[in-house]
Amino acid sequence: MRRSVLLGTGSALPENCVTNADLATRIDTTDEWIVERTGIRQRYIAAEGETTSTLATAAARKACEAANVDPESIDLIVLATATPDNTFPATATQVQKQLGCRGGIAFDVQAVCTGFLYAMGVADSMLKNGMGSRALVIGAETFSRILDWEDRTTCVLFGDGAGAVVLESRDGETERGVIASKLHADGEHKELLYVDGGPSTTGTVGKLRMKGREVFRHAVVNLAEVLGEVLEQADISVTDIDWVVPHQANARILDATARKLGLPAEKVVVTVDRHANTSAASVPLALDTAIRDGRIKQGDLVMLEAMGGGFTWGASLLRM
Repeated sequence: MRRSVLLGTGSALPENCVTNADLATRIDTTDEWIVERTGIRQRYIAAEGETTSTLATAAARKACEAANVDPESIDLIVLATATPDNTFPATATQVQKQLGCRGGIAFDVQAVCTGFLYAMGVADSMLKNGMGSRALVIGAETFSRILDWEDRTTCVLFGDGAGAVVLESRDGETERGVIASKLHADGEHKELLYVDGGPSTTGTVGKLRMKGREVFRHAVVNLAEVLGEVLEQADISVTDIDWVVPHQANARILDATARKLGLPAEKVVVTVDRHANTSAASVPLALDTAIRDGRIKQGDLVMLEAMGGGFTWGASLLRM
């Protein structure tokens, strides 16, 4: 059996940490209002010169260090982002250039907050099919660049950052690696979460627009269903899972999803309070945090899950 085994993780955040109190000096909000509705207490905002590619490259270097591999040995880079440096070329190619691993495969995927799960699925399939031997899977965003800072209900929810993992294709692996994945999309609900711009429509970048209450309702249902699908595919029960690493959108979504599945809260990795919603960077940022603080250990069974605009949603089960 050929499996995509996770060798190491890394993450990167902008230097500028912005608390709820800091935001309250700029917009009509309060720390209490934000915490009560979202669980968010702070987020990191990219400064001039900090871009999606610079954050992605920093996270990728840390992942390679943790995996004890030379970045030049990477022959596949799949980067998930909704906020690329440029319309083209792919931001992954800029990361490839900075790492010095030119000549392999490098491209972006766009599934918003589910982007990292989509990127993992693509990289896993390509490694299993022999199109690469060692991959960097990255989620990186500078969502602060597409926020409407006059929309106080939305702009407080998001932050910037990047997370990365190194995957290696290994033959004969029966324990560690990606075990099962499931991905979905439904374009019917575009108007609930989208950016009102783009090269072929307005010729502008646009700003993020969201109907939070409706998104919340869909998120709880969709995430619970896809987690159930992956458990069935892997032929395990929810009690077998050591950790769930969810997309960090809102503390209330995390709580509601855990309750719907009957998951104890102590098995859910929560970083939304310190990072806010970093879109495609959210899951790998949380994963790296929990590995580096010692919670997630080799041998643990870990479920990753996310939902984002589109709608897109998915989950992936792996043995560390």
